[in-house]
Amino acid sequence: MPATPDPLNPLLLCNQLCFALYSAQHAMTRVYRPLLEAMGLTYPQYLVMLLLWEQDGRSVKALGEQLGLDSGTLTPLLKRMEAQDLLHRSRDPADERVVRVHLSDSGRALKQQAACIPTQVAAATGLSLTELVTLREELKRLRAALDRSANS
Repeated sequence: MPATPDPLNPLLLCNQLCFALYSAQHAMTRVYRPLLEAMGLTYPQYLVMLLLWEQDGRSVKALGEQLGLDSGTLTPLLKRMEAQDLLHRSRDPADERVVRVHLSDSGRALKQQAACIPTQVAAATGLSLTELVTLREELKRLRAALDRSANS
């Protein structure tokens, strides 16, 4: 019978916070994948749609900042979504340097189909709503602390 790993040994994989987050992210993606495939979306596309359903007409720059994506990643993503007729991009008439992203009718209609996804994902976690809220808030705090550390 294998020995119980030492929870204080900092060089064991099972004790690495980064690995716990990494493996949880992969497990979460496995839950999302079939739900999003049924809608014809990838996970990054779903994130863009969430932001546009929240506020249509955001700038490409604002989308990139909120998603943590650079323009080299975001622009091809938006082009594919435009080809799928989910959105369209246009120059802001007040400032031609700004590109705005607007939902198409198809993109707006997809919101209703996506409404059940958060509930299905929450159920897959096996956590209560209170536990999910607490976990999300702790992860936000962790992210903010790591961002501060990286930027100092």
